[in-house]
Amino acid sequence: MPAKLILPPVVPGSGHETRCPVRDVLDCIGDRWSLLTLLALADGTLRFTEVKRAIGDISQRMLAQTLRALERDGYVTREVHASVPPKVEYTLTALGESLLTKVTPLIHWANENHGQVRKARKAYVPPQAATAL
Repeated sequence: MPAKLILPPVVPGSGHETRCPVRDVLDCIGDRWSLLTLLALADGTLRFTEVKRAIGDISQRMLAQTLRALERDGYVTREVHASVPPKVEYTLTALGESLLTKVTPLIHWANENHGQVRKARKAYVPPQAATAL
């Protein structure tokens, strides 16, 4: 059994909620697209359209926002090459690579257990509906 994690206490209104390391990191990587974007870049440098193609169902606007947030937090670098049209490439940083090594087990777990999760969702009966029966 893994060691128990100790989270810092949060006092509402103290500003501490913005300094909690877990919340701070998960705010960026815990959204719908960030991990998929990092995974797309796991094998090397890609252009914007290549990242979009690797993810599939992400809009250009959302991908641009996601890449900007990942760059801001130091997970991705963006390099603009002077050409016509401009060539922009994205690469994982050492920080981004280290994050992927930590979340890879979660990704494997999700792939292995997705069927069970979907089955549980389908069988779930919300409490209000259960009492109405």
